[in-house]
Amino acid sequence: MPRKLLLPYKSVFSHFRAPRGLHDSLAMNAARSGYRVFSANSTELAKRITERLGAELGKSVVYQETNGETRVEIKESVRGQDIFIIQTIPRDVNTAVMELLIMAYALKTSCARNIIGVIPYFPYSKQSKMRKRGSIVCKLLASMLAKAGLTHIITMDLHQKEIQGFFSFPVDNLRASPFLLQYIQEEIPDYRNAVIVAKSPDAAKRAQSYAERLRLGLAVIHGEAQCTEQDMDDGRHSPPMVKNATVHPGLELPLMMAKEKPPITVVGDVGGRIAIIVDDIIDDVESFVAAAEILKERGAYKIFVMATHGLLSADAPRLIEESSIDEVVVTNTVPHEVQKLQCPKIKTVDISLILSEAIRRIHNGESMAYLFRNITVDD
Repeated sequence: MPRKLLLPYKSVFSHFRAPRGLHDSLAMNAARSGYRVFSANSTELAKRITERLGAELGKSVVYQETNGETRVEIKESVRGQDIFIIQTIPRDVNTAVMELLIMAYALKTSCARNIIGVIPYFPYSKQSKMRKRGSIVCKLLASMLAKAGLTHIITMDLHQKEIQGFFSFPVDNLRASPFLLQYIQEEIPDYRNAVIVAKSPDAAKRAQSYAERLRLGLAVIHGEAQCTEQDMDDGRHSPPMVKNATVHPGLELPLMMAKEKPPITVVGDVGGRIAIIVDDIIDDVESFVAAAEILKERGAYKIFVMATHGLLSADAPRLIEESSIDEVVVTNTVPHEVQKLQCPKIKTVDISLILSEAIRRIHNGESMAYLFRNITVDD
């Protein structure tokens, strides 16, 4: 039986002619930068980031079914590309989390090469410690994001830096302090007569960092009425001790003395000064309003509140408007356009520049060290 001749690979396909339009399509694909930017809720921040990158938002549809389920449809090819999902967290936190998880999984099953979540404010970051009969929800969310397909996260000013250890993939925790420091220097004319204030001893490290960089004095408010996270019981106190519990003979553990809040005092001189309260999150504003009243009583003539994440929940705009606070400055990590309409004291600092630069550097495989210049552990 005669053997068939096998033609060389080139000669077999030498007669193949590409259909019209294919060459143009290949040229367009070759010209692509190899990454796409998607957003589940298309916020103003996402638009600013894509404008700085000179890119367009990826085509996708995100909507709620009539039964309340979230549906995500990717409307373009993402095969082999680096995909960045910009997801800000509005008031409906759980819906935003589900949008992010489902979009990440949809991109994973569409053969995206890398899926990077750009989450400026990481939700559930306050639930990063064990409470009595509770759970570390932040760690659960980190595991869910990894399972959904994320390979990297860009975030900003995590509530606790130890949260980075919850993830099985890289996390870049950027800082907003350079932008807030710049605002102080440019928008507060007599900032040299200011003092940086920590509204509790827990916030003293952050306040000290600001004070040292601006060469200003430091004040700390001590003796707050509300409980801080350190005062709350953690899992080691569970289950609670029973009065008639049986004690092993010879085992006498020393009894922990109960905490007692001292009278409210301000450590540091704020008389005749501008007081600038700094923190990472401003959510329920009662503690900030109370701190402002104390500072007014101690002689501060202007009071600013500066924070990275302006959640401004519940009646925050009204309380701020009626308080002694002169201005609240937050970044646009969280959408707060409605709150700004309700309270003209709320000002916004744009941080899209650092997020867009982080996206560019990660895609190009460049070092992120430039974005962490002069950043210390306490920042």
